[in-house]
Amino acid sequence: MEQTAPFTPRVPFKLVLASIAGVWLAYFALATLRGWLVGLEMFDALLWRRILVTLGSMAVTLALWPIVRLLDPRPFWVKVGAVLLMALPASVLLAAINQAVFADIENRVVATIGEREGLRIRSDESGNLLVDPLEREAEVAATPAPLPTAAPVATGAARPTITINAETRADNRLRQLVDVALGRYYLLLAWAALYFSLANAEQARAAERREGKYRRAAKASELRSLRYQVNPHFLFNTLNSLSALVMTGKGQAAEQMIQTLSTFYRRSLAGDPTGDVALDQEIALQRLYLEIEAVRFPERLRTRFDIPAALADARMPGMILQPLIENSVKYAVSATTRPVTLTVAAREEYGCLVIEVADDGPAAKEAKPGFGIGLANVRDRLAARYGDAAQITSVPVAGGGWRSQIRLPLERHD
Repeated sequence: MEQTAPFTPRVPFKLVLASIAGVWLAYFALATLRGWLVGLEMFDALLWRRILVTLGSMAVTLALWPIVRLLDPRPFWVKVGAVLLMALPASVLLAAINQAVFADIENRVVATIGEREGLRIRSDESGNLLVDPLEREAEVAATPAPLPTAAPVATGAARPTITINAETRADNRLRQLVDVALGRYYLLLAWAALYFSLANAEQARAAERREGKYRRAAKASELRSLRYQVNPHFLFNTLNSLSALVMTGKGQAAEQMIQTLSTFYRRSLAGDPTGDVALDQEIALQRLYLEIEAVRFPERLRTRFDIPAALADARMPGMILQPLIENSVKYAVSATTRPVTLTVAAREEYGCLVIEVADDGPAAKEAKPGFGIGLANVRDRLAARYGDAAQITSVPVAGGGWRSQIRLPLERHD
């Protein structure tokens, strides 16, 4: 069977753009601040050219991004080596852009500085740079023309013109290109490091989402398993009751129990076993169950429900009350010949939904064998659904009977 490569989460394009803009805008801000602090000549002219260089740098980095993105699933050392190599030509390109944008203004800045220092700087046809002291021109202009009959008067030796040949200028431009390229190389590496950090963060978030998905699947499986544990136990007890009715010749009562049992299972199996139901739905289901048991114990089973209308839409796990009510029927109603009242009540308390199942059956100091199985099922379901936010307590009542209380977060139906 063909295996597909594992999916590697990608950094969102908007986040990539933000990282590129962040790095180069930081460069622009720092370079501009430096120029302002040191008082560079022609600050305004340099500013808009620096803006062009920044936009060009963003474009080159964006063009580099699709290649860098291919390294996302690669090992760390492969990423480092590839970026170190790829950033070299890109940094040279950025340095060339910088040199081209600032080429015209460089001569103007040099000339301005030369005038301030008393020098006239110009280029000849061969590309050589000529530096003339301005005092030399002033001295020549101020020297009077010599008299034809007089000997020439020495006015002092004129300062010679300084010539910087074209080869030297080319070497200087090359050194300048290399210097700028090294700075851009560092900025490209900084952006690559930022991008890989974002990629790792995205992969970590994807791993968390996968882990959460697996946790939810495991939780749903656990809830489904615990829920299905209730149905066979209940069905076993009900079939025993139905068998007793048939054996004692109570055919009409048996028929009524079968119809009610059919309705009960149709409703209980209709919903998602891992989902929640409204409190009024859970109570309606338990009323059907007690109707089934009332066929067995028409004189002994009495029921009372105290469910406020304001809590009818409160959410809870389906059939969470079933084991508790079954315990009361099995260990209270069937264990005595006198009438037993089974009470189901609900209330809101400090942001929690509190549900009680109580009976006034025979006194018991501790739970009978088998009683704890139903409680364990309810406890496990609450823990799987709510963690530590829900709990169940079950204690004997003074004077006779048993009371079980479920406390869980109050959640309303959306």
